[in-house]
Amino acid sequence: MGSEKFPAPVADLCDANASLILTGELRILEPVFQPYGQCRSFSGRVVTMRVLEHNAGLRALLETPGEGRVLVLDGGGSKRCALIGGTLAEVARGSGWAGAVVNGCVRDVDDVNGCAIGVRALASNPHKPGKSGATEMHVDVDVGGAVVRDGEWLYADSDGIIVCDREIYG
Repeated sequence: MGSEKFPAPVADLCDANASLILTGELRILEPVFQPYGQCRSFSGRVVTMRVLEHNAGLRALLETPGEGRVLVLDGGGSKRCALIGGTLAEVARGSGWAGAVVNGCVRDVDDVNGCAIGVRALASNPHKPGKSGATEMHVDVDVGGAVVRDGEWLYADSDGIIVCDREIYG
């Protein structure tokens, strides 16, 4: 799901699914992420990836058919370099990804903001990432104070970001 098929505002999704918050099946990420990209609202099934100050394997992943999915990229919260820039944002958009949540930084902010995709990141940093290092795919990640699992559903808009173990509606 991209922004054109967004099910309901995140606040409404929380209200309509309050019992899932109590059980922990629906989790609210801490409000630490800044919005980038043209799509202020986006949602989709999660694909997780963990790296640290490099983006080895990221381009190859984003070149696969996105099918409206959302990348949750755990960079360990490091702000020492960017993990995604304008080129990778455009690759993701062109491949049909709905968006990305980056537990780290972005760069080429003007280019990312010109791209029809949703991106959330901790901050921007002009320093490019390394090109090699350990990459973990499809693993549980701790992002924004919540555990996010591969295959879950993520919803992001101006009110915040939520993750649920199933697709939800308002």
